[in-house]
Amino acid sequence: MSWDELEALCRRKGLHCKQLGVNKANVNEYEVEFLCDYKKTKEEEFYLVKWRGFPELENTWEPKRNLRCPKLMKQFHLDLDEELRRHKRRSIPKKLDKEVSSILVQKAKLRQSLQRWEAHLNHTRNHPGRIFVKNEVDLEGPPRNFTYINNYEVGQGIVLDEMAVGCECKDCLEEPMNGCCPGASLHRMAYNDKGQIRIRPGQPIYECNSRCSCGPDCPNRVVQKGIQFDLCIFKTENGRGWGVRTLQHIKKNTFVMEYVGEIITTDEAERRGQVYDRQGSTYLFDLDYVEDVYTVDATHLGNISHFVNHSCSPNLQVFNVFIDNIDERLPRIALFSTRAIRAGEELTFDYKMQIDPVDTESTKMDSSFSLAGLPSSPKKRIRVECRCGSDSCRKYLF
Repeated sequence: MSWDELEALCRRKGLHCKQLGVNKANVNEYEVEFLCDYKKTKEEEFYLVKWRGFPELENTWEPKRNLRCPKLMKQFHLDLDEELRRHKRRSIPKKLDKEVSSILVQKAKLRQSLQRWEAHLNHTRNHPGRIFVKNEVDLEGPPRNFTYINNYEVGQGIVLDEMAVGCECKDCLEEPMNGCCPGASLHRMAYNDKGQIRIRPGQPIYECNSRCSCGPDCPNRVVQKGIQFDLCIFKTENGRGWGVRTLQHIKKNTFVMEYVGEIITTDEAERRGQVYDRQGSTYLFDLDYVEDVYTVDATHLGNISHFVNHSCSPNLQVFNVFIDNIDERLPRIALFSTRAIRAGEELTFDYKMQIDPVDTESTKMDSSFSLAGLPSSPKKRIRVECRCGSDSCRKYLF
């Protein structure tokens, strides 16, 4: 039985079920799940109602005056108006074509499917930023064979070397002892007092770890706090699949998200990459900071970064981060904003990132920065046509 059929059975038998949301107070209530069809006579308007907890065979036509679901009714007419425009019709007919009503039902079911996925994502996430999902372009539902994770999943035969020691600073930014964690690794503090990045792309970030004496409010703990912004996974209109946009304003040089997936060997990545290339997409991210040994594969295991699209003129920049792991072959991949990003704007990064000069006016980045001798930055492994549409588009990513 489906969940709907189980719920309907409970209501018919007068049974209560916490998992299905059927209790003593609402067992006899009828709730509109969505509206399926529309017709009107000279006297009245009618809607075909799908009742929550009952199979579609028990859908009924109800007069408008009996329905108390203004939000569902508004959404139904928005979908109907869009579909009528697509058929170049201006007015609502007395009776809808079967093709039109079928599309309306599909859209209603899609919206439910995305809402369930959205709820699952928010139940799974361990970061403050909420996740929203929208598809106003087509009828594609949640991706199959994708599991949302919050941290790296380590593949077979790969071991993370945990940090052996931590700092003893009382104030890591103002009074770092022995240079704090960055200084112990012969690097400078990556953040200013507002948590914004102040080093150049290509230079590593060493955050305080679980063995440090400083507390969770330490200014050298940024990436480890996770996503702080509300983000939306949405379907793009120009054939780039799913994308991600921010629902809040993001300041320049601010941590936005981490690229998370399954850590695999480069040999395994090469094998998987041949399959992904034939499919026309890939989520392989080479961790070649000091040595090209490992790759992150976010194809089936990943977080919201799985859906972030490429742009040749991006608003996110990749940095290598080390926190509890000291193996320089396995950095964490953090994405920081390169400029202020407006609420509603799509988030993008360059899959074939190059280290370019960065504006230092507001960031006070290290003036001694040089490309010479710097380790490599991680790059996404992809061989497809670019559709970013920016003025500086490179057309192909190889």
